[in-house]
Amino acid sequence: MKKPVIPFDLAQRVINHAKCYIDNPGLILKERHRAIPLLLKALKAGDISLRKQIILLLGSVAKEEIYWPLYEIMKDEKEPDELRDQAAIHLAVIGPFLDDPQALIRKLMNDISSPDREVRTRAIVALGWEGNLSAVLPLIECIYQPDQEIQEVAVNALCNLKDSRLIGLLADRLKTCSFDQKRAILFNLWRFKDKEDEVAAIYKKELETGDPALKLDVLILLGQLDVRPENEQVYRELLRDRSAKIRALALERLGELNVLSQEEILVFLDDNSMDVKRAALVLLQKIREQSS
Repeated sequence: MKKPVIPFDLAQRVINHAKCYIDNPGLILKERHRAIPLLLKALKAGDISLRKQIILLLGSVAKEEIYWPLYEIMKDEKEPDELRDQAAIHLAVIGPFLDDPQALIRKLMNDISSPDREVRTRAIVALGWEGNLSAVLPLIECIYQPDQEIQEVAVNALCNLKDSRLIGLLADRLKTCSFDQKRAILFNLWRFKDKEDEVAAIYKKELETGDPALKLDVLILLGQLDVRPENEQVYRELLRDRSAKIRALALERLGELNVLSQEEILVFLDDNSMDVKRAALVLLQKIREQSS
C-alpha cells in the first residue's frame, strides 16, 4: 500500500523561515544573501502581523532592498489600509538613508497630484523625511489645499524635513489657517531645535492672544523647550485661568523658574482643584529640601 503524499507547502515554509529570522535578527547579518530574498517573499505571503514585523526588520537592515516593495504595498488598493499606512511611514523613515532616492521621489511627487485622496495622503507622508528638500515646494502647495486632512498631513511632512527656513512660513500660516491646521503646526514647531528662540516666541504669543481652546496644548509644548525666564509673567497670568489643568501646569512652570516664594505657593493649597493643590505641595516640598 502506497504511503499518502504530503503536499509541500512552499509558502508556509517561507513563512516559517521568516519567523526564525524575526526571532533571531542576528542571523540576517550572517545569512544576508539568503535571508533578505526570503523575507521579501514572506512579505507577500504572510499575515498582516508577520508582514508588519518584516517591514520593521528590513527597514533597519535592508533599506535599499525594501523601499520599492514598500512603495508597491502603499499603492496597492488590495492591501489592507493599515499596511499601506505603515508602508508610507516607513518610506519616510528610510528615505534619508537611501543611496539614490530620486526615482522614488519622482514617483511620490506624481502621486501627490493623484485624483485618489488616499494615494495623495500616503505620498505626502512618504515624502516627509529629513533633508528631502526637493519636496518643500510640493508640500507647501498641499498645505493650501481645501482638504483639511491633506493640510494637516502636509504640515507634519514639512516639519519632518527639519528645514528651519520653514519657520517663517508656518508662523505666517498660523494667522489665517483653520483650527485643525493651527494645532498641527503648533504641535510640530518644537521639533525645530535650532530655532528654539523663534518657536518659544510663537508659543508665548499663542498663550497671550491665541485660541483659548489650544492654551493647554501650547503650555505643554512650551515645556518641551528650554526653561525661559522671560515667560514668567505669562505663567503668572495663567495662574488665574479658569482651567484647573492650566493653573496647575503654570504653577509647575513657575516652579521650574524658581521664582515663587513659599507664601505665594501656600495660597494655592486653598484652590478648589486637587491638581493645583498637588502641584503646590510638590513645590513646597522642593523648597523645604533646598533649605534643609
